[in-house]
Amino acid sequence: MEDLLNSTLFNRDFSWLKFNERILMEAERKTVPLLERIKFLSIFSSNLDEFYRVRMPVLLALEKLSNRDDNDIKIEADLLKSANNLIVDQQQRYGQTLKQNIIPELKKNNISLIYGEEFPELINQQVTRYFLSQVLAFIKPVYINEQTKFFPSNNELYFLITLNQGDSIQSVIINIPSNELPRFYKIEAEGETYIVFLDDIIRFHLDLIFKAEITGCYSFKITRDAEIDLKDEYSGSLSEQLEAQLQKRDSGLATRFLHQPGIPKNILMLLKKLFNLKKANLVEGGQYHNLKDFMSFPVSLPNLSNKSWPKLCNTDVVDGSLTEAILKKDIIIHTPYQSYDSVLRFFNEAAVDPNVEEIYLTIYRVASDSKIINALISAAQNGKKVLVLVELKARFDEANNIKWAKRMKEKGVEIVYSVTALKVHAKVALVKRKIDGRMLYTGLLATGNFNESTAAFYTDHILMTANKDILREIELLFIFLSKRVKPSSADLIKFKHILVAQFNLQQTFLNLIDREIEYAKLGKEASITIKLNNLEEKVLITKLYEAAQAGVKITMIVRSICRVIPGVKGMSENIKVIRIVDRYLEHGRIFVFNNLGKQDVYLGSADWMNRNIYRRIEVCFPIYDAQIKAEILELINIQLKDNVQAVLIDELMNNVPVQKGGTLIASQQNIYEFLKNKS
Repeated sequence: MEDLLNSTLFNRDFSWLKFNERILMEAERKTVPLLERIKFLSIFSSNLDEFYRVRMPVLLALEKLSNRDDNDIKIEADLLKSANNLIVDQQQRYGQTLKQNIIPELKKNNISLIYGEEFPELINQQVTRYFLSQVLAFIKPVYINEQTKFFPSNNELYFLITLNQGDSIQSVIINIPSNELPRFYKIEAEGETYIVFLDDIIRFHLDLIFKAEITGCYSFKITRDAEIDLKDEYSGSLSEQLEAQLQKRDSGLATRFLHQPGIPKNILMLLKKLFNLKKANLVEGGQYHNLKDFMSFPVSLPNLSNKSWPKLCNTDVVDGSLTEAILKKDIIIHTPYQSYDSVLRFFNEAAVDPNVEEIYLTIYRVASDSKIINALISAAQNGKKVLVLVELKARFDEANNIKWAKRMKEKGVEIVYSVTALKVHAKVALVKRKIDGRMLYTGLLATGNFNESTAAFYTDHILMTANKDILREIELLFIFLSKRVKPSSADLIKFKHILVAQFNLQQTFLNLIDREIEYAKLGKEASITIKLNNLEEKVLITKLYEAAQAGVKITMIVRSICRVIPGVKGMSENIKVIRIVDRYLEHGRIFVFNNLGKQDVYLGSADWMNRNIYRRIEVCFPIYDAQIKAEILELINIQLKDNVQAVLIDELMNNVPVQKGGTLIASQQNIYEFLKNKS
């Protein structure tokens, strides 16, 4: 078992690439509306860029260590070759899908995406005018020689131009200013919509920039390591340290030099030296890079897009006081099917309610124009104590979090940063009211961030509760987090209701699995159903294998990284793993333990990854309300019946389509209809 867990096939990075393959499968599926398929191409490309920024540096480091006499290191180092082979295969499929399927389908709908060909005569004049009036102002040529001092920006687009200078070839780099201008330029002409790349607008007008003979034009970009090095012991401001590191992020180690084929070898070697690419993967790609920009494809046609699903209202959310409704019974919101407005109302009411004395919140990723934070600022200015735990180290959201932390602090909000080596990933809020001399607590516990932007396309669950037992433990957690120390012991706080990583989360899950094992050994019905984004942590995985071997039926919905190996005889034949990719990003975490039919249900922020279990503060919480518990179980059951958008993960981590039989069930569509009928 240990060998399997350490093998290349079941490495988290290989698994993550398999998840990205599942994204690509949606782009390939002809039953998916055409413009949605283009969005999946964008997501695939964006994910691959992140792989090279975040995961590839680890693989490069493992390869460097591969000569050591250490079997684990050698096993992991093999992954670099396997990952590169898989990426090459996926990119070939990507290009084939785009050129042989999507572009011809666009053409059938009178949309011409000009891809690797010259512009039609019909649009030439208009494109030239656009180049001269808009594009040319942003072009910055850099002439290359041994003394050139030029540092390509991370993931930005460039051309390498070669010019015939008589006795020599001059190389010039020019930028493709896709950060200043739209990547696509749209022209309507004679009943046809023409879409042209900014790259090609520049490529086909190089003679207006250079007077010498142009002998070559090759696109390229460089992807850099995104890791930030924060010191555990640092006497100054954490935000200042982080801001300094952010300025260096785009100057990090190059992990990939992606270039159009055909660059002369001597020039490629010169660039490798000039740009310090000796540790980077030199990857031949297509003519166009950064195809994540397909997310801004400038066509919007209802008949080529998903049918709109208007946001639903939860009938438990009344038009009067939301607080009074929560005090009567727990309420749960399922985004994005149901409106996020009630979450905004929770904070808005607290900001102006004269009975509210204190508000507490954890922030990991928030919207760039966060209404929630504006409500907290209003609350502070209304004389209330507002304490916000801001996680500055949320990757790629650091700058946004720093911005909001500074603004809140200026307006009187008490800001607490997590300790450097321990991220706070919990999603909890607490409001304390004093009414008739009695303190009343209400709170939010969520599986996803307090972010109204991502709530529009992440499937999450937000519990609104006045449960005293749960909220008093949330208060204890905030008291601990305010001290900015690492837990000295898992027994430092005796949590009995909520599960908190670094305290009781892992052990409680192990105990719950053990209970199912004991029931199975007694010949009683025993089962576990778990929904996660990522599954990697060895202790919990080993316990799941033990349960499966004891006869516990285990069903898992795992969106991306999965290191559980299902279906292996004698080890995991009682484990079934599915993956669902659809219009919304599956994000909620749900844990169901059968408990002789009484079913203990937990929701929360924690994946079963090493980082979540050992290096973060996470919160999972029990569902005590019988009606809400039944609702969660129904949502899970719908997903387990999915035979349209779900795939099975087999023992080789392949995405295997579910066998279709009987009624077709696309779970997100069915969940929407279920909640709609309930409204």
